[in-house]
Amino acid sequence: MCNKTTFEKHSDALKYLNLQFLILKTLLTDNHGRKINYLRLAVTDRCNLRCFYCMPEEGLNWLSRKELMTYEEMLRSCALLVRMGIEKIRITGGEPFVRKDIMQFLTALSVLPGLNELTITTNGVLTAPLVPELKKIGIRSVNLSLDTLDANRFFSITKRDEFANVMETLEQLLKHKIEVKINAVVMDGKNTQDIIPLVELTKELPISVRFIEEMPFNGDGHIYTGLQWDYVRILDEIRHRYPDMNKLTDSLYSTSYNYHIPGHKGDIGVIAAYSRTFCGTCNRIRITPQGELKTCLYDAGVLNIKDLIRGGATDNDLQNALLKGFSNRPKDGWEAEKNRSKNLPAHESMATIGG
Repeated sequence: MCNKTTFEKHSDALKYLNLQFLILKTLLTDNHGRKINYLRLAVTDRCNLRCFYCMPEEGLNWLSRKELMTYEEMLRSCALLVRMGIEKIRITGGEPFVRKDIMQFLTALSVLPGLNELTITTNGVLTAPLVPELKKIGIRSVNLSLDTLDANRFFSITKRDEFANVMETLEQLLKHKIEVKINAVVMDGKNTQDIIPLVELTKELPISVRFIEEMPFNGDGHIYTGLQWDYVRILDEIRHRYPDMNKLTDSLYSTSYNYHIPGHKGDIGVIAAYSRTFCGTCNRIRITPQGELKTCLYDAGVLNIKDLIRGGATDNDLQNALLKGFSNRPKDGWEAEKNRSKNLPAHESMATIGG
C-alpha cells in the first residue's frame, strides 16, 4: 500500500488535474496530418519473465529508482497530454505489475478528466488477484502476452515456470467480463506450432488473438537474422486450416488486419509490426520509463519529459516541447529507423521502449 505521504501526493496531483482540465482539449496532429490521440506509457523497464525476443536471459541493466519517472511526474504528463488531445492511455512496461503501488497509480489515472479509455498490457504472472480491482476502477480491456499454450514451450521462451499463473489471469479476466486481446509473437523455430491452437481458442472464448511479427528489440540478447514469419506467411498458415476465414472491417487506427472464422465466438488479427504497413494511420506516441518521448516505435526518442519537469519546466514549456516533437515526426518506421544515431544500440529491449 502507499504510505500516507505518497497517497497525499496523489490526491494533490488529482486536484491539480481537475482544475487544469477546465482548459478545452485541442486536436493534436503531427506534421503529416495524422491525428495523435493514443499514448502508450511504460511505467517500468523491469519484468519477471525473460522472453528471448525481448531481453537477454540474464536480464538488463535495470534503471535505478531516480532514473524512472515518478508517479506524480507521469500523472502531470498524462494530464497535459489529455488536455492536448490524448483520449486513450495504455499502461505497459516491462511488466507494469512489478512496480510498487501500481494500483494506486492506475486508480489515479482512471479518474483523469477527459480520458476516455485506460487499458493495460501485462504478461499475466501477477495479474489474476488484481482483476476484481481492475474491473472496479473501470478497466474494460487488457492485452495479455501469451506466445504459446504449451507449458514446456512457455518455459523455453520465457525462462520462467509461470504458465499456470498466466492462464489463471486469462480465466479471471473472462470471468469479470473484461475484454481480452492475446498478443502472441510468432518466432521461427520457437512457437509456430502454436498458431493454430491459439486460433482455436477463439472458437469457444470471446477473445481476440493477435499474432505479431517478431521485431529486433531484444536488447542485443541474440542476433536478429531477419523476419522469417511475416504477416502474409502467418495468414497463409491460418487460411490453410480455416479457408473460410472472413476479413473484418478494420477500425481507422487499427494496427492489425482482423479476421473472423465462422462459428467462432472470438476473432483473430495479424500485426505487421516489422513490415510496418500501418504507419500511414499511426495515432500513437510512447513515453518510456525514463521519460523519453518516442513518436515512433523505431525512433531514438525526441525529448525527455522527466528531465524537463525536473528542470522546472512549466506546463506551457512542456506543451511547446511536445508540439515541436510532434511537428518533426517521421513518416514511417523505416524513416525513423534510418534516422537513428549510429551511437545507439542496434537492438534496444522492448522493456526499455515500452511495449
